[in-house]
Amino acid sequence: MTDAKTRIEETVKAKDVVLFMKGTKEMPQCGFSSRVAGVLNFMGIDYADVNVLEDEGIRQGIKDYSDWPTIPQLYVKGEFVGGCDIITEMTLSGELDTLLEQNGVTYDKAAADKIREANA
Repeated sequence: MTDAKTRIEETVKAKDVVLFMKGTKEMPQCGFSSRVAGVLNFMGIDYADVNVLEDEGIRQGIKDYSDWPTIPQLYVKGEFVGGCDIITEMTLSGELDTLLEQNGVTYDKAAADKIREANA
């Protein structure tokens, strides 16, 4: 497990935004991963995707690392943000915009506004 923890720590510190998900950002393999990747893609966020289906050590390791039982998991600047429901809520409330701005992460504000308009 130490090896997985080391790889997870290196990954979340190497990139400003990291999504641990089932599948890839181009081809998500579950609805929850698809929803979060879709939001990040639509907002034009540059992020690393880690397919937990490719490595059982990472799949279990990320749950242990964050003490969060589900996937996907989003990290911004090395900090765990949340899973699908939390990211959805943060997107709709504007909290995700604030978090990204506070951490110097570039995103398309107009796209974020469109998501909120479509879900109003």
